[in-house]
Amino acid sequence: MNISVFGTGYVGLVAGACLADVGHQVICMDIDAERIACLEAGDIPIYEPGLTELVTQNVASGRLRFTTDSAKAVKESELLFIAVGTPPDEDGSADLRHVLAVARSIGEHMEDYKLVIDKSTVPVGTAEKVNAEILAALGERGVSLEVDVCSNPEFMKEGAAIEDFTRGARIVVGTDSEHVEARMRACYAPYNRNHDKMMFMSVRAAELTKYAANAMLATKISFMNEMANLAERLEVDVEEVRRGIGSDPRIGYHFIYPGCGYGGSCFPKDVQALERTAREYGYHPALLSAVEQVNHQQKQTLFTKLQSTLGDVSGKTIAIWGLAFKPNTDDMREAPSRELMEALWAAGAKVQAFDPEAMSECRRLYGDRSDLVLTFDRIQAVKGADALVICTEWKAFRSVDFAWLADELGEKLVIDGRNLYDMESITAAGLRYVGVGRNNLRFAIPA
Repeated sequence: MNISVFGTGYVGLVAGACLADVGHQVICMDIDAERIACLEAGDIPIYEPGLTELVTQNVASGRLRFTTDSAKAVKESELLFIAVGTPPDEDGSADLRHVLAVARSIGEHMEDYKLVIDKSTVPVGTAEKVNAEILAALGERGVSLEVDVCSNPEFMKEGAAIEDFTRGARIVVGTDSEHVEARMRACYAPYNRNHDKMMFMSVRAAELTKYAANAMLATKISFMNEMANLAERLEVDVEEVRRGIGSDPRIGYHFIYPGCGYGGSCFPKDVQALERTAREYGYHPALLSAVEQVNHQQKQTLFTKLQSTLGDVSGKTIAIWGLAFKPNTDDMREAPSRELMEALWAAGAKVQAFDPEAMSECRRLYGDRSDLVLTFDRIQAVKGADALVICTEWKAFRSVDFAWLADELGEKLVIDGRNLYDMESITAAGLRYVGVGRNNLRFAIPA
């Protein structure tokens, strides 16, 4: 099939490369000329495991192309995926300017039937707005052409996006058209062979499904962080509680790891957008509001734990392991590390940080500053530091010589924001250990 994908961010680039990989002819279009030039030169602007190889192979095969020419992208394809960003507006609602700009461009350039597919995460009712925008552009041209708009939300996790696209649990499509269903089945047929993963529903139901899925996962995280905060006050190790409830098949172990809060491009903005939508329809979403509030508070817990353990952090040097909001990505959007670093700088502390992939992104965000040192590895990050904070659960941080760490850290303090370490082992090495929701009164060594 001839497919164009508008947007070359995480969603658009992964979707385009994966669709090309199974034989479709794919054009990825973006208005950012510099980004397209980088892609054409083989430089992938985002870190996603396996993506560089996938893009390179399919560009070489001729199945994947890049362009800034929207007219070309519209005219040469029947299936047009909209995969541009929907950043949160000031009031928390999703900003649809980019989505609707693509819709207008489609209406301005189409010359025959098109199937327009909303891949971006968008509020309920967006497909109707996209359709109206296309028809308005056609009307201004004095042209009457057939167009269908469907919803096909993505369920890709950063760090595992290719696996999720190619082997995901479901492929959701919102449409009431048999023709659209047939075209979408043909599009995804190579990824739908073992059993039927296609789920067809109304357009609005598909749009809500995406938000509901992310809100549920965010709720599980915030709930477990609430339990962790309670466990600390009750002198209980939340890891024991996690194992206890995770064994219940109705709950499961996924997304019940307590920590320093969720971040990234999806959960924060999607919960806010769904909350905003509910309010627009006259409903107060108390649970969604609580999920967001708990997460906001949880991101402050690392700095709070540092202050309560060290006292005044002014003049202290704090090592940070992990800057990305999660492992296997360089994405620092809404990352807990950012809130911690900014709080430390405001309090007069210095930061020495390392992340396997997010160093360039951190440098782009914060530039050169005297109170930030970005190191080459985790070893250099703790040299001369007073305390260590774990912000991201990269595999490279899981195995540590605790005796070495105790020798390096001036205050012999580890704040484990992801509960990576065994409390008895780390304290036996002479370190003071503070996890999230763990029985720290029992294991922490006095200063």
